[in-house]
Amino acid sequence: MAASSCFPLAARCSLLLTAALVLALSHGTDGHAGAGVGLSSSFYDDSCPSVHDIVRRVIQNARIADGRIPASLIRLHFHDCFVQGCDGSLLLDNDLPATMTEKEVPANNRSARGFDVVDSIKHALENACPGVVSCADILALASEISVELAGGPHWSVPLGRRDGTTTNVESANNLPSPFDSLQTLQEKFRNLGLDDTDLVALQGAHTFGRAQCQFTQQNCSAGQDGETLVNLDTVTPDVFDNKYYDNLLHGRAPLPSDQVMLSDPVAATTTAPIVHRFSGSQKDFFKNFAASMVKMGNISPLTGRVGEIRNNCRRVNKKPY
Repeated sequence: MAASSCFPLAARCSLLLTAALVLALSHGTDGHAGAGVGLSSSFYDDSCPSVHDIVRRVIQNARIADGRIPASLIRLHFHDCFVQGCDGSLLLDNDLPATMTEKEVPANNRSARGFDVVDSIKHALENACPGVVSCADILALASEISVELAGGPHWSVPLGRRDGTTTNVESANNLPSPFDSLQTLQEKFRNLGLDDTDLVALQGAHTFGRAQCQFTQQNCSAGQDGETLVNLDTVTPDVFDNKYYDNLLHGRAPLPSDQVMLSDPVAATTTAPIVHRFSGSQKDFFKNFAASMVKMGNISPLTGRVGEIRNNCRRVNKKPY
C-alpha cells in the first residue's frame, strides 16, 4: 500500500523524496552517533586518492620528534566530536567577535595539543589536492593512523565530513572531566548516542599518552608543578594495547574517571564486566574500540552543502564581497 501511494502524484512525490534525501545528506545524523549519513570510506578515492598516505607520512615524521603525538591527535578528535559533532570546531582559533575558540576551556587549555601537526597535514593535502579534504576528516583519519602506528587496530574511516563555521564554548565547557562520576560520564556519552560499551572502549584510548599530574588520583608529588606529565599506562605508555584494563583491575589507573568504571557503586552491573572482558581479550577490545571510534566519528557530521572545506584549519574561510 505505501509503495503505491505515490502513483497518482508521481512527479510531486519524486520531488518530495529528492528534497528529503538532500536534507538528510546535508545534516548527517540527528546529533547522536549513528550511521553517518553521507559518509564513505571511499569518499576521496577520485578527488584525493593519496589522502591516507599523506596523513600517515606527516604523522610518522611528527612522531619521530614527539612520541606523544599519536595520543594527542586522537584526543583532539574526541574533544571535537563531543562538542556539536565532528566538525573541526576545536581547531578554530580566536577571531573575535565572530569566533571564540574552544581551545581555552578547562578541558583543553594548556593540554590539548597537536594543532601544529594538523596544520602540517592540511598544508600537505592542500598542495596535493587543494580545497578537497576537510579538517574534520583530517582528525578522523589522523586518529585511526595514530592508533595503528602505536600497535592498535586498523579500521576503515568513513569520510566526507565538512568543516563547521562556528564554535560552541558552552558545550566545550561540559566535556568529560577526569573527575566525573561514572553516572555523569554515562550521561554525557548517552546524550551523544554512545552506550556503556562505547564508554569503556573509548576510555581505553588512555592506554597510551600522558596526563598532567594535577588531573590524576595521586595528584602531584611535593614540589611538582601541576603540569608535570605522568604516563597514563605505566606498563606500555607508548603502545596501544589492553594493558590499560589490567591497570584498572589493579587500581593503578591514574585518572579518577577511569577507575570509577570499576569502583563506582553502579559499575558492577554496567561497566565493570566490560572492563574484565577487555582485560582478558585484546582482540575483543580492539574490535570494540574500532567500532566505537566509527560510531563516535558519526556524531552530527556536516555533509553535502552544509559547512565548508576550510583552507586553514584555524580559521573560517573569508567570504568574498
